[in-house]
Amino acid sequence: MPRTPHPRPARRRRLLVAALTALTAAAATLSGSTPAAAADVNAARNAGYESGLSNWTCSAGSGSATGSPVHSGTGALKATPTASDNATCSQAVAVKPGATYRLSAYVQGSYVYLGTSGTGTTDVSTWTPSTTDWQQLSTTFTTGPATTSVTVYTHGWYGQPAYYADDFSVLGPDGGGGTDPGPQVPAAPVGLTAGAVTPSSVALSWTPVPGATGYTVYRDGTKYGTVNGSSATVSGLAAATSYRFQVSATNAAGESARSAPITATTAPSGSGGTPAVPRHAVTGYWQNFNNGATVQKISDVPAQYDIIAVAFADATTTPGAVSFSLDSAGLGGYTVDQFKADIKAKQAAGKSVILSVGGERGTVSVNNSASAANFATSLYTLMQQYGFDGVDIDLENGLNPTYMSQALRSLSQKAGGNLVLTMAPQTLDMQSTSAGYFQTALNVKDILTVVNMQYYNSGSMLGCDGKVYSQGTVDFLTALACIQLEGGLAPSQVGLGLPASTRGAGSGHVDPSVVNAALDCLTKGTACGSFKPARTYPGLRGAMTWSTNWDAANGNAWSNAVGPHVHGLP
Repeated sequence: MPRTPHPRPARRRRLLVAALTALTAAAATLSGSTPAAAADVNAARNAGYESGLSNWTCSAGSGSATGSPVHSGTGALKATPTASDNATCSQAVAVKPGATYRLSAYVQGSYVYLGTSGTGTTDVSTWTPSTTDWQQLSTTFTTGPATTSVTVYTHGWYGQPAYYADDFSVLGPDGGGGTDPGPQVPAAPVGLTAGAVTPSSVALSWTPVPGATGYTVYRDGTKYGTVNGSSATVSGLAAATSYRFQVSATNAAGESARSAPITATTAPSGSGGTPAVPRHAVTGYWQNFNNGATVQKISDVPAQYDIIAVAFADATTTPGAVSFSLDSAGLGGYTVDQFKADIKAKQAAGKSVILSVGGERGTVSVNNSASAANFATSLYTLMQQYGFDGVDIDLENGLNPTYMSQALRSLSQKAGGNLVLTMAPQTLDMQSTSAGYFQTALNVKDILTVVNMQYYNSGSMLGCDGKVYSQGTVDFLTALACIQLEGGLAPSQVGLGLPASTRGAGSGHVDPSVVNAALDCLTKGTACGSFKPARTYPGLRGAMTWSTNWDAANGNAWSNAVGPHVHGLP
């Protein structure tokens, strides 16, 4: 977040942004799929590359068999693009006319594509911008009335490093071309553990299972629900009560055995637990400095704001540790005692007041266990000193996901279940789940309140459909939010961050009506632009603005328009 009235220009963006327009022709929308029937077969041959490159052809000699890394078995594909070749590796497979097939493969690398051509109907593809671990890409296609063969392929992108592929699958009716075995029932999950507990909920997580496409959670032997990722929060529980949990893994072949059971006990009634943040919430940053915006006390912040993020905590000479000092002189004589009293008054009104770390000039570095411990200890001390409900992570110079996650978990253990934890990454930080910010958010998903990404000072970025969108539009907000929503965050953990006025950021300000349209598109499927998500997210948390001070300088036009809209969402 900027501390000066004239923020820095848009940041440099990811490698190949200049070529992204060309990429859009090769990228397709994220799509769901219907599991194939039990009688279906895998029409791909040598689907796991256990026989080298048999049955596969790679352009310009770009492909080779490798024994490491592999997703399963002993072999995988390694394909290396050049400046003039995208390392396409393909296979013709026999199919039945007028049939639907599910195409999938596990991949690693940057800009890896999976697709099919010659279907006789609509050729399809999907892709990932970057993944450092095995990620399953999948889509579906339907063959034409006379189609008996299609070409399936993977490819990378020009000049990028080698990519890897394994466990290819073209699952559908037998086209007569011979088969590899179809998917096998996955193994039972291991590592089931209970995380944060409240009087009414228990957060669960477990180790991902290779080949699983979903998981079923059981409570006391009864099916509770299904999830796509390897974590879930079981809610609707009684206070101070022990529950028995198990989880199973599923894919097109069926459901695994259940995991070993664990027992977790909910917190006592009245002990807090879940932060006092409403289902749909508005976050506003409050400036502890005077940069030309309206100077405010905490008591001046309008009631439309549910989370007030005090900006900012600062780095100290101790690695990882932060400090906070109220700028009483710059705020017109606002005293520490008044500040603390105003925080308590906001909390009594059902609001949360948290301390934001970082900002545009923030230089806090958490890159080892010692600095992680210093970070957590110093923040908890400030929470106790001033009465803050939690912390906001707004580090715009990058972060280490391993040690920041360690620091936040340590803080959670100190503060307990009432901790409010928010993040405000830049758009670049949330383009891929392999990015440090995105990794951190997923690492602490069980204690995370909301990620309010900054949809400004950005320029054009990729949406979840692989197309490029320009900031300042409904499509920019919805297509980029989709990356987080489909990348593992719960809808309740996603918010839209926008400037309150044109003076609040260098670029990216939109009229509040655009924010409201994006909220409606994501939660209801209405008021969308050219991009319309494949599904709606009624639980979307809400919106954020920089800042309450710039909002006040503009007659509170932002909060007066966006606040009631957020609170009226389904």
